[in-house]
Amino acid sequence: MDWEQQQRRKRKRFGRSSSHVQFLTRRSLFLCLAFFAFLLFLSSSRWFSIAAASFRPVLDVSSTTLSRLSTSASKSTLDNSLSGKYSPLRIERRVLFPDHLLLMVTGEFSRDEKLDCLYHKSVARGLKQETLKQSVLSTDRYDEFRSIARCPLPPRNYSASAVDLRWVGVEADDHWLVRNRHPVASWERVVYEAAIDGDTVVVFAKGLNLRPHKESNPTEFSCHFRLRNSNNNGDYVLTTKAVTAAQEIIRCSLPAGVSSTLDKEKGIRVTVGRGSVNTKAHLQVTLPSVARLSNSKLNELKRNQEKHELCVCTMVWNQAAALREWIMYHAWLGVGRWFIYDNNSDDDIEEVVRELNLENYNISRLTWPWIKTQEAGFSHCALRARDECKWVGFFDVDEFFYFPSKYRRQQEYHTAGRNALHSLIANSSASTSNSTTIAEIRTACHSFGPSGLTSYPPQGVTMGYTCRLQSPERHKSFIRPDLLDPTLLNVVHHFRLKRGSGFFDVPKSNAVINHYKYQVWETFRAKFFRRVATYVVDWQEAQNEGSKDRAPGLGTEAIEPPNWRLQFCEVWDTGLRDFVQTLFSDPLTGYLPWEKASG
Repeated sequence: MDWEQQQRRKRKRFGRSSSHVQFLTRRSLFLCLAFFAFLLFLSSSRWFSIAAASFRPVLDVSSTTLSRLSTSASKSTLDNSLSGKYSPLRIERRVLFPDHLLLMVTGEFSRDEKLDCLYHKSVARGLKQETLKQSVLSTDRYDEFRSIARCPLPPRNYSASAVDLRWVGVEADDHWLVRNRHPVASWERVVYEAAIDGDTVVVFAKGLNLRPHKESNPTEFSCHFRLRNSNNNGDYVLTTKAVTAAQEIIRCSLPAGVSSTLDKEKGIRVTVGRGSVNTKAHLQVTLPSVARLSNSKLNELKRNQEKHELCVCTMVWNQAAALREWIMYHAWLGVGRWFIYDNNSDDDIEEVVRELNLENYNISRLTWPWIKTQEAGFSHCALRARDECKWVGFFDVDEFFYFPSKYRRQQEYHTAGRNALHSLIANSSASTSNSTTIAEIRTACHSFGPSGLTSYPPQGVTMGYTCRLQSPERHKSFIRPDLLDPTLLNVVHHFRLKRGSGFFDVPKSNAVINHYKYQVWETFRAKFFRRVATYVVDWQEAQNEGSKDRAPGLGTEAIEPPNWRLQFCEVWDTGLRDFVQTLFSDPLTGYLPWEKASG
C-alpha cells in the first residue's frame, strides 16, 4: 500500500516538472522568436536607410583571388583612363602614295604624336581577323579641322582601306576604333586641296593629265560640292562650271550661299568632274577628294592689316639646318614675312621655326604632304599671301641674294645690306618706260659647287662655298600676287601675269642670286630621294639626262663621282662671304648670328 502511494506521488511530481519544462521551453522559444523578429525589424530599417544612401558591399577573398582581381581592375582602370584621355581616332580618308599611306584624321593632334598603325588582314568570312601593328612614320596638324598621319605601306594581304590608328599604350577594344571604310584614293588620281578666291574656288587635283606650262580648255571640267550636314547620302549636291584650267589647277564659280555656310559646315567637300554638265546622259567622272573648303577668320583679320612690303614663300624637305642662316640674312635685306611649305620633313623644322618666331621673325609653317607639287604649292602660297603681302619671292633655302656693285666696296658694308632687297624691288618696279605695270622682277642665279669641301661648312653656306660656274643659270622671281593670271600658271619660280603686266630683268651688276646648288656630297645626295617639282624628272629615272635640271655628268644612282669636291668650280667668288663676315660676325668671338642661336 505504502509502496503504491509513493509511486503515485512520484508520478505527480514528474508530471508537474514535465509540464513546467514544457512551459519554459515554449516561452523561451516564443521569446527567442520575438527577439529575432525585433532584430530583423531593426536591421531591415537600417538596411533601407543605408541602401537609400549608398551600397558598399564588402567581399572577403583569398589573397590569390584578390591579386587577380586587382590586376584585372588595374588594367581596366588604365584602359578607361587612357580611353578618356585619348578620344577615338576617326579616319576620314586614306591616300596611297608610292612609299607610304596617308591618313586624314578628324580632329587635332600635334606633330610626332605617339601612334601606332593597325593593319587588318583580309581573311575568309567566319575566321577571326588578323591584325598587325607598326609605328607611325610621322604625324602633323593639317588644317583647322584635321590632322594627318603617315603609315608604312600595308604588307601583302593586308588591306589599305582597313588601316587604322591607335594611341600607343591604349589596348582598345575593336568597338573603340571609329572606322571609315571609304575606298583608298590613289595619289595618281585625287583632289587634294582647295581654296576660296573671291567668288570662285581654286581646286588642286592629280590625275587631270593636262599639258605642262599650258592653259587647257575649261569647258571640259566642273566642280562639285557636298554639304556636310545635308541628307544626300554622301552625294555631291551642288555643281558649277570651270572658268579656267591649267596643269593641276581648276578654277570654278562658287555656288551661291556657300560662303555664308562655311563656318556652320566646318568644311565643305569639293571635287572636280570631267565631262559636260549639260548633256542629258550626264557622262561625268568625278575624282576622289580629300579637299575641304573653309573660311578662316584669321585670314579675314589679316585682310584689314597693313601689308608687308616683301614676303617669301618656299617649299622644303628636311632643311631645318639651313633655315636660320637663310631667314636671318634675308630679313636683314628687308623680308618681313615667311611662308614655309613643309613637304613631309622628319627633322626638327617645327622647333627651328618656333625659335625663330620667338626672335620676332614672322614665319608660318604649312603642312603640305603632297609630293611633287611645287608648282601647285606656289600657286596656293600666292593666293594665301595676297592679303598680307605686296610682293612675294619664290626661291629656295640654298639661294641667297647678292649685290655685287655694293658689296665689293667695303666702306659701304654697313649701309649696303640693310633693306637692300627692298630697295631693289622698289627701284625695279618703277624702271619701266611704257605703260606696262611691272608685276614680276627676275634675278639671275650663279650656281656654286662644293668648293673643295668634304663636310658641311659649320658657319653656313655663305661662308663655306666660294667657287662657282661662270655663266648664270635661270632666274628666280618676286611677283605681285594681285597681278597674277587667274590660271595661276607657273613654271616653278615665275608666273603667268595678267594682261597689261610685265616683268623686269635685274642687271647682273646690280644683283644676282648665289645658288649653293652643288654642295658637299652628303648634302647633295638627298636630292636623289625625290624632286619637288611636278614636271621635273627624278634623278633616279634615266630621262632628260642632258637637262639643266640634272647635275652634269651625274647618273641615276646616288654614288659619289670621283673628285666631287672639285667639280663645278670655274670662278672663285668670295664677295658674299666677305660681306657676311664683315657685317654679321661678332667682333670678339667671330660667331655669326645663326651660329650663336644654334649653340
